Amino acid sequence: MKKIYLLGLLMLGMLSLASCNDGKDELTDSRLTYYAELTMEGDEFMIVPVGTEFVDPGCKAQIYDKASGEIKDITSQVVVSGADEVDPNTMGFYYVTYSAPGSDGYVSSVTRTVCVCDPTVTLDMAGTYETDMNASLYGAAKNPFAAYAANYGYTSQCVGITFKRLAPGFFQVNDLLGGWYEQIRGFGAQHGAGMGMMSGYVSLDNEGNISLISSKIRAWGDGLDYIENGVYDAETGTISYNLSYAGQIFMDIVLHKVQ
Repeated sequence: MKKIYLLGLLMLGMLSLASCNDGKDELTDSRLTYYAELTMEGDEFMIVPVGTEFVDPGCKAQIYDKASGEIKDITSQVVVSGADEVDPNTMGFYYVTYSAPGSDGYVSSVTRTVCVCDPTVTLDMAGTYETDMNASLYGAAKNPFAAYAANYGYTSQCVGITFKRLAPGFFQVNDLLGGWYEQIRGFGAQHGAGMGMMSGYVSLDNEGNISLISSKIRAWGDGLDYIENGVYDAETGTISYNLSYAGQIFMDIVLHKVQ
């Protein structure tokens, strides 16, 4: 019985090896596909002064030609989308995408960000801020953030709100909600860092007026309804604005620069 058992294991192993070899034979029948290599001319992030025509620097494309074994230029096959949507008279962000097909028709693409801005804006609010927990208010009752923070118990002070300057008068913000969901409600602690942050982009003029460009919260994928009464006070390093989210959440946000 022992010999029969060992013989059975040996035959099973031989069948397994044959099966593996068959799989390898099938893999050798597959073919390689080559994707187009796209190289944008000019900058990936391009600044265009408001009122100035946008001139697309273009994009080059190359691909490995299997027949000749050489690199082939296919720049003429590049398809451009979004370039005609850049409005030089309207400040904001625009996106120009370049695409080209590979050896088997699979498409590669790269995207350029075009920022139409006012180069005369010299006021700069870049830096790290913390939320004024007493002056920042939530809801129709206008209760201070400090009261909610004490109730939820995740933090007593919202910190690390950053404004990063991308171009004259244009800033990227990591949390326009001033830490409401991420820190006060504990979404960062419960669901992972950044889950409750309302990231976005805002503009600033030389008078200190702040306007919303766009925003998005990772948790639900939507953004703010609006920001109004946005002001940056350079003397005190204070940012303040009122916001609406989802048509029913209203906040008065006050931030103080810490660095």
